[in-house]
This record gives sequence, structure tokens and C-alpha cells, in this order.
Amino acid sequence: MNQSVSSCEFCEIVAGRAPASIVYRDDQCMAFMDIAPVTAGHLLVVPIEHATHLADLDRDVGRALFGLAQTLAAAIRRSDLKPEGMNLFLADGEAAGQDVFHVHLHVLPRHRGDGFGLKLPAGHGPHAERARLDRDADTIAKVLKALQRPDERRTTNPER
Repeated sequence: MNQSVSSCEFCEIVAGRAPASIVYRDDQCMAFMDIAPVTAGHLLVVPIEHATHLADLDRDVGRALFGLAQTLAAAIRRSDLKPEGMNLFLADGEAAGQDVFHVHLHVLPRHRGDGFGLKLPAGHGPHAERARLDRDADTIAKVLKALQRPDERRTTNPER
């Protein structure tokens, strides 16, 4: 389910029309506390400009988004929250669990026994056959090459 920019709750926060506990803001990104935190210190990092999916996000903004998440994770680790670990989580699309359709990266401080985790599907574990992995790699690499600008093109798998 996609929502329009005019009804996007994160755009409302970015515009200052909705309340938020803001940790950081610059011209590309902002970070604020999640209103339904999984753990203490749970942050959301969002681009200032609306982008529904990760692929819609300007590359420079994407770099800024992930760079800010890295910096925030370091700040949380050094804070009085004293997490034992960190997760970065981005759900891209409804099937992936995205519920607000404005790109957002969760920065999750973790503690043993906090109850959060990703559940792998039944049967996950045995290694896939190399032929299948090679076919999937080739499929993705072909599309990747078509998406890249000419100055970014390089050999995607020099071993084959």
C-alpha cells in the first residue's frame, strides 16, 4: 500500500507539521526517535526529500543516509544506553515489512534477550548449488550494468 506524499507522516515530520524528538538534521537527512521503539535509543533516519523506495533515492542522499546511520550508531554505543550491539534495518516495500512509504533506516541498539530478531524461513540453512548462485548473480549483474552510468561500469565479477 503506497501513500501519497501529501499523507506521508515522515514528510509531515520533516516539514515540522508533526511532532518528533529530533536527534539530527541537515539539508539531506534527519534522524528522530521511533515512537514505537523496539529498544531504548531506537532511531529512524530519513531523507528530507520524499522517496518511497530505496531505488527512488538519490545516490548522494543514500550515501548520506547510511553515513549518518553509521555516525548515530557510534554515538549510541558511546552513550549511557550502553548497547551490546547494533542493527541497521531498512524495509523496502510492503512485502519486506515497510509500513511508512518514505525511505527510513532503523538504527536499533541491541541487548541480549531484547526480543528483537529476524526469523529465517523454514528450510533455510543448506548452501545453494553453485550453478543456481551463478545464474542469479548473472541475472542481477546484467540489470546492474544496464542501470549504471557509463563512468560507473566495470567488471562485476572478475573471477568468471
